[in-house]
Amino acid sequence: MTNFKTEIKWALIFAVMMLGWMFMEKSLGFHDKHIDKHVIITNFVAIPAILIYVLALLEKKRKDLGGHMTYMQGFRTGLIITVILTALMPLVQYISTTYITPDYFTNARNYAVNQGMMTVDEADAYFNNKSYIMQTLIGTPVMGLLTTAIVAIFIRSKKNNLL
Repeated sequence: MTNFKTEIKWALIFAVMMLGWMFMEKSLGFHDKHIDKHVIITNFVAIPAILIYVLALLEKKRKDLGGHMTYMQGFRTGLIITVILTALMPLVQYISTTYITPDYFTNARNYAVNQGMMTVDEADAYFNNKSYIMQTLIGTPVMGLLTTAIVAIFIRSKKNNLL
């Protein structure tokens, strides 16, 4: 476990950030009175998400690898964080929509139907915990690995140092 201490730490930081982000969205009304802006605002979570991966890889490089990191070491670090996050995010999703913003699915369904974006059945099938947890289980590894692949390029010690 100590080999993955940095990765576990940053995965937990990421999970807490996501809970904080959901609380912020809810508090600012993006889950109810400003739900029409939610689809835009929620994308800004990419900024702290990427920053967390950058800080995680920088810490791994500095503390665990003596200041030198190859691309593959950076990618492996991000991969481990992503695997841990993929396991954690369904719980984060459940906590978010059960405790932080329990009316989100109802509000989102009503908005989508009222705007003619979806039928009632489509909205019911899409806006629920099961659907969102499935999206999380797919989206987390895809976005995590994409972020890792890019961030590791910039964190590696030498330009051509891939291994």
